[in-house]
Amino acid sequence: MSFYDYSVTTPDGAEVSMADFKDKVVLVVNTATGCGFTPHYKDLEAMYEKFHEQGLEIVDVPCNQFAGQTPGSDEEIHEFCQLKYNTQFPQYKKSDVNGENALPLFKYLKSQKGFEGFGKGPKALAMSTMLKKIDSDYKNNPEIKWNFTKFVVNRNGEVVARFEPTTKMSEVEKCVASLI
Repeated sequence: MSFYDYSVTTPDGAEVSMADFKDKVVLVVNTATGCGFTPHYKDLEAMYEKFHEQGLEIVDVPCNQFAGQTPGSDEEIHEFCQLKYNTQFPQYKKSDVNGENALPLFKYLKSQKGFEGFGKGPKALAMSTMLKKIDSDYKNNPEIKWNFTKFVVNRNGEVVARFEPTTKMSEVEKCVASLI
């Protein structure tokens, strides 16, 4: 199977196929409204405004699996994103990204790009310290570690990069820009 064989669901229950994004650069991200990384929405929206007309799509999947940091309904999440960050890209139905009920799309993405670490710096150290308490073997599995993990898919449907939430958004933008 390829990236284009998967889909996500809108809050009103419509299925959106990734095949709708053929020939586009797609950034898939699991998000949260009450996380220390929630300000990434500002940079995601700026990137969307900068590159959307050149072929960037953002697939925003809210997820409440990480410390319950997305407690609201799909409608509340959408309202929060629009009011606080003026987002124009769509938010899809709140879903799991890990475990038995994980969206098949995220299972596929993780199979293509596993976890490679949090990088360096204070946020990376804090994430590593926290995750060691939750899962001492966290480094050795491809699971999503936290909110705002980002996957970049090129115009051919290939998963070319995975960025952990500790990665500077400027690095994510540099990757996206190189594919536009």
